Parts: sequence; C-alpha cells; structure tokens
Amino acid sequence: MSDEIYDFAGIGIGPFNLSLACLTAPIPDLNGIFIDRASRFDWHPGLLFDDARLQTPFMSDLVTLADPTSPFSFLNYIKEQGRLYSFYIRENFFLLRNEYNQYCQWAASRLSNLEYDTEVLNITYDSNRACYEIHARSTKDGSDKSYLARRLILGSGPQPHVPFCCEDMAGDAIHASQYLYHKQRLQQKRSITVVGSGQSAAEIVLDLLQDILQYEYELSWITRSPRFFPLEYSKLTLEMTSPEYVDYFYNLPETTRRKLNRDHVHLAKGINGDTINQIFDTIYAKRLVKDVKVKLMTNSALETAVFSNQHACYELEFLQREQGKRYLHQSEGLIMATGYAFHVPAYLEGIASRIRWNEKGQYDTARYYTVDHDNQEIFVQNAEHASHGFVTPDLGMCCYRNAHIIRQMLGYEFYPIEKRIAFQEFSVSAEREIRRPEVVV
Repeated sequence: MSDEIYDFAGIGIGPFNLSLACLTAPIPDLNGIFIDRASRFDWHPGLLFDDARLQTPFMSDLVTLADPTSPFSFLNYIKEQGRLYSFYIRENFFLLRNEYNQYCQWAASRLSNLEYDTEVLNITYDSNRACYEIHARSTKDGSDKSYLARRLILGSGPQPHVPFCCEDMAGDAIHASQYLYHKQRLQQKRSITVVGSGQSAAEIVLDLLQDILQYEYELSWITRSPRFFPLEYSKLTLEMTSPEYVDYFYNLPETTRRKLNRDHVHLAKGINGDTINQIFDTIYAKRLVKDVKVKLMTNSALETAVFSNQHACYELEFLQREQGKRYLHQSEGLIMATGYAFHVPAYLEGIASRIRWNEKGQYDTARYYTVDHDNQEIFVQNAEHASHGFVTPDLGMCCYRNAHIIRQMLGYEFYPIEKRIAFQEFSVSAEREIRRPEVVV
C-alpha cells in the first residue's frame, strides 16, 4: 500500500463520477483517484441500440454545464473526431447513446487517475491518519490493492431490479439491461414477453418488432402502469430539473416527498413520444403484411411467476388492477424491463457508523450530497432520490451536483454555480405567506 493520501476517492466510474474526474482534472488543489471493477467505461452496453438516443440534450455532457471551455466537452470531442459539421447539419440536440458512450470512453482515455479492474471489498477509517482506507482486489490477477483518501464519493450506482416473485425463478429470463447479449437466443422462441413500460422496455419492443415477420414469435408487452406514459418534455416541466426545484423538494415534509416521487415516475421514466409512435406505426405496417401476434396490456401487476419445465415456458399471473381480475399469461421468453434500484454496497459495512441513515435504511442525504455526520467527508452520486426527487439520475444535473461537491471539498467555489434558472416559483416566500392566528376552542 502506498502512503499517499488522496484528497478523495471516487468509487464507481459511471457518468457522474467520470464527470467529477474531468472537472477536478484541472484543479491543482485536489488530488483524487477513481476505482471501478469493470475493465473500462461502458454505459449500459446491453441496450446500445444503433438508433437509441439520450433523453437530454448534448449540453448535458460531462462538463459543459459547469465549464463550457473544458477540453473534456462533447463539442471538443466531436471536433477531434472530424464530425463537428456533420453534427451541426444533423440539427439534433439529442446524442445517440452509442455516441455518448464513445464520448465518455474518449474522456476516460484522457485521464490518468481511473483505476479499472479493481473491486472494492471493504472500507475502514484510520483515525490516526484521519482518512479512509479502501481495501480492494484486482479482478485480473486477484492481488490485493489499497488506497488512502480523506473523502469518499460513492458512485456505485443502482443495480438491475427484478420483482420479488421473480428473484428465485428457474428458466433463462433476463433483465432488460442484458437484452442485446441474449437477443438471438430470445428470437428462437415462439413467444416473448416484456414486462415493464419505461424507455428501455419500449426500445426492446420496437427492436423485436423489426424481425417479427422473419421469426414469427408472439410478442407481448405488459405493464402495471395505467397507460404507456410519454416522457413529459415541455419547457416549464423541464424547469423542475433546476436548483430551485431541488431546494423546494428537499424542504418538503418526508411524507410529501414520498408521494411526489410516486407521482413523478412518468417524468423520469416515461417513454420518448417518437418511440411510442414508431411502435404503433411498426405494428400497423407489419399487420398489413401478416396478422402478427402482438399483445399490449396495461394496468397489469405481476403477482406470481414460475417456470414450468413441463410446458417449457413461464406461467405469469397478473392482476388487472382497474377490473380487479387476475389472468394467466404464458411465454417462452421473458424480459424484465423493471428498472433499477439502489442497494447499500456491502463494502460500506466497516464505516456504516460514520454514515447517516433514514428509517428505511437509505442514505440520509444532506442538501449538498453529503451523508456523513459532519457533512464533510462522504458524498453520494445518484443515490439521493428519496430526498432530492426525480432529478437525481438526470444527466443534466450532473455538473450542478459535482460543482457543489467540488466546492465543499475545496472550501471555495471553483465552478460558478447557478442559484436560479427557472422562470417559475415553486415555493411560497416568507414575505407572501399568510399566517392566521390559531383559534383556541
């Protein structure tokens, strides 16, 4: 183990911590290291369809909204690739996801403090040296590795979520995040069912529709949502991805925040309207050629799931929630597009007492992304949904979060942070609030 004590260590190298690596690169007063068990940056490779695009504009890259002059910007990348004029002529603010992934890989290749092939096993606190000791292992040769850091940036990210009734199920069902790795196998089956209704589910359904005439499988798309919600993308709604709205949301009562997080599901997990229209148009066009078997069902909550060896298929029981009726659905192939959920990483067990937790066992995150008792040492990336709301995973808020993290580590503002960007007001100011005297009975 080296005796060097880093100013901070970022655990996990997804877009948010990669952004932090880019933004801290030119700061001489910060010396950080980033650690990930993967062999390189690769953003949802199981869903990198050729024509899939981001749901946020290209300015939500790794650095631009904090520092438009950064050499790590997407525009600098596309210029280096000799494609700037092609991007200009394309006249589309929304990057292809493959393009975004390649851009992030380019940025990662320009950084010298990213340690891949390194799995964090546990973390302890060294009170004598006032720093954290990160115990890790090389995924290549199994050798031990360790790092010392005064602060931690936790960016391991959420993990694929499957319904409880599917956790120990037999068969070869997959989570949507693995779709492209299993596509050819799935297309050999007589029936395929996609459960869930976010953007990933829609893209998989659209992809499977392309080849439905060739393979002649039955395709079902089933969701518990009351409809296939389009992503709300009007400009005044987009103002909710703002510092003002985060302030407003953070200061609401916890019960109100929980309700809003349920109500806001379609704001963060809706489907791009163009994708919905493409699905409809594709079904329409395919049925002009042949009566393809496509079934779309809403209001259907999956209650039980078993794999029948006798029939070589999944037997899924759904509850149609508005009718209160249950029905059986059988399918040879099953794709669970059921999203992602945050799990507390096991490597935090050794420092759990240094972290604030809420009653649900989640991080009790302070307004500016700290979870340690003194709000100085442990920061989180994309793990504050309960306290900060639906904007938590939004790429457009990445630079804002990282600018705050950098300010707290330095003790001064390195990147100017916008305090107000929205035209609308979300909260009632103290000057305008009407306070009526309590009536004593």
